[in-house]
Amino acid sequence: MADTKSKLARHYAAVVCGALALYFISCAPGALWQDSGLIQYRIWHNDIEGFLGLALSHPLFYIIAIGAKYVPLGESIHRVNLVSAIAAAAAVANMFLFVRLWLGRILPAAVAAITLALAHTFWRHASVIETYTLWTALYIGELIMLLQYTRTESVRWLYWLGLLSGLSIAVHMLASMPLSCYVVFFVFLLAKKELRVTDLAIIILLCIVGALPYEYLIIKNMIQTGDVAGTLASAAFGDRWQGAVLNTSLSMKIVKENLLYILLNFPTPNVLLFLTGLSALFRVSLHRGLRNVLLALTGLFFLFAFRYTVPDRYAFFLPFYCMVSILIGLGVYLLGEQVNRRVLAFGVLTFSLLPVGVYAAAPVLAEKMHLKIGTRDDIPYRDNNEYFLRPWKRGYTGADRFAAEALGLVDRNAIIYADITTVGPLLLAQQVGGKRPDVKIISGTLNSEGAPRFDEHTIAQLLTDRSIYVVSPRPGYCPAFILENYDFIRAGILWRVIESKRVK
Repeated sequence: MADTKSKLARHYAAVVCGALALYFISCAPGALWQDSGLIQYRIWHNDIEGFLGLALSHPLFYIIAIGAKYVPLGESIHRVNLVSAIAAAAAVANMFLFVRLWLGRILPAAVAAITLALAHTFWRHASVIETYTLWTALYIGELIMLLQYTRTESVRWLYWLGLLSGLSIAVHMLASMPLSCYVVFFVFLLAKKELRVTDLAIIILLCIVGALPYEYLIIKNMIQTGDVAGTLASAAFGDRWQGAVLNTSLSMKIVKENLLYILLNFPTPNVLLFLTGLSALFRVSLHRGLRNVLLALTGLFFLFAFRYTVPDRYAFFLPFYCMVSILIGLGVYLLGEQVNRRVLAFGVLTFSLLPVGVYAAAPVLAEKMHLKIGTRDDIPYRDNNEYFLRPWKRGYTGADRFAAEALGLVDRNAIIYADITTVGPLLLAQQVGGKRPDVKIISGTLNSEGAPRFDEHTIAQLLTDRSIYVVSPRPGYCPAFILENYDFIRAGILWRVIESKRVK
């Protein structure tokens, strides 16, 4: 027994090291666009609450990332980005451990781990600073605890499940879906008298302890605002996303995009083994409760992401991709019962690595085929096909280059209006790099310290006193009161706002 545990520990460590090597190599070295840039800004300011509603606060993730910022090794922004890489390596190793413990064989576990590791969305989020890889590591840890309970019936595994579930909630509200399945599972255990009420109380207490960072923010906001209902809505949906979270309608455009997202993440014949594994859940020896939880989670995660309508909904398929990886591992296990294992190992491992070549070729193919991936094309130093279709970000410095050039070309005491994609790099260059403190960065989300009021009532006077620039003169990325009343002239990578020559 001790030798088996030691061997399993060595295998787990080997997977961790391999995944760390991959993600350390592919990790972005500096500032990033959009959500990742806002995350870097929050970490720089030690902000665990954020400014977009409590559901987007992710406090435990920020506590860990803020701690990484103070580690005296290398550049601070690079260290912050590596938090996602390290968490991703833990998630891949946990995937290996779950399938290995469940099926008892290395090949299915290795294929499941490689499948998750090289899935486009997961790899991309391991290469930039985001919350999802840490949540994934905790979530698969929960499944390991649930599996161990069904194998041993020792309640201590459920204690760990409760704690990990609480920690997951403190990282991301995606954890609410697995938690709902665990609750049903616990109710059945209570009804069958396989779980005592006192044990359930301990599980709940440990879940509460794990979720303390999030609970602290909720209670603090309730006290500060006196608005209990509003605070709970913010904790569940954020400030503006209730409609998207509860959406029940679909268009053909969304359906096609979602299918392409899934195809991009599994561009390998191995994906067919998902169907084999899904059907096999009803045929393999498996605790009924665990089977029901796995099936429920697969369906819930798929349906949640598929009818979600936020622009970056591709990221919310990640939990479903975890389930796909597990079931592909199960498919490999069953196939090993029917064909030569050496031939099988060579075939499925080769197919597992196929996505790397697909991602390398994807930008070139997209350009040759004149395919549009649906992202804006006016961001300086960002080739959209390469940036979005290749998950690795090694050596990418486009956001740093943009910020340095933009701040360098504007007049003294100028104002730059930046959209949500570009405001993060500009503020980081100014506040972390100390570049052009005289310039005021303004956006609909974040502003430089001491930035003046900027609206239709003040812009005329501001334009008299100083130069005003925008990153993009497009609707949605520039205020309507500027687009409707002023003109623009090109100023390097920015646009300068000037008095309109149009007849009023």
